[in-house]
Amino acid sequence: MFNFSGKSVIITGGSKGVGFGISEAFLAAGADVFICGRSEPETLPQANGKQAVFYSVDVRQPEASQTLIDEVVKQTGRLDVLINNAGGSPPVPAADASPRLTESIIRLNLIAPMILAQQAYHAMRERGGSIINIASISGERPSPGTAAYGAAKAGLINATRSLAQEWGADKVRVNAIIAGMIKTEASHDHYGGEAGIRLIEESLPMKRMAVPEDIAHACLFLADAHAGYISGAALEVYGGGEPPSFLKLAEEAFQLGQ
Repeated sequence: MFNFSGKSVIITGGSKGVGFGISEAFLAAGADVFICGRSEPETLPQANGKQAVFYSVDVRQPEASQTLIDEVVKQTGRLDVLINNAGGSPPVPAADASPRLTESIIRLNLIAPMILAQQAYHAMRERGGSIINIASISGERPSPGTAAYGAAKAGLINATRSLAQEWGADKVRVNAIIAGMIKTEASHDHYGGEAGIRLIEESLPMKRMAVPEDIAHACLFLADAHAGYISGAALEVYGGGEPPSFLKLAEEAFQLGQ
């Protein structure tokens, strides 16, 4: 369905979880895929007889991310797609978060993607390109326990729309994906094991969490030439969203009153 043969794609955090799934999808579509992380993975994404190329890069360091982009352009002569996927946050009450932790979370989830996008823009501006920021539902609703993360993702959604307007004339499109809960290898620790996952999925409209392939397919769509007039969008990939908790509580209260 999608053909990215001859295209160069950078995916930050592409060695695990959602990033791994995105990397496999672009490899399957024929792209030359370059991924980065702080430590080299035991297994690299592979598909369609191709394998991702790994660079050890801390995306929070602008000099390191610029070197990554320069190396990809040197190897392939071009950069067509950047997917800012690296991110995350440990759970911590806002009252207990140290200034250093708060700054680190915002640097990873907002400042690094913005700087990478700027660096990619300069590599793309001659022929155009696509930048996709992986945001989160946490950027659209309260994010208790991860307040700095939610604030950073909200900022990333806003930055996506601003950059799309600034860079539209150069045919550099900038979009975001607002991801909901995703089932990855880390889900058991994050969502309370199989029992927790079952309870959460039962509460969702589609009765399942997203899987990395769901996010990957959305990335392929946004990066494809057929989406050439889509820029500044924040595509919600969360299966209908999270139902308000008061509805479940009200239902349970009603049943107790019968």
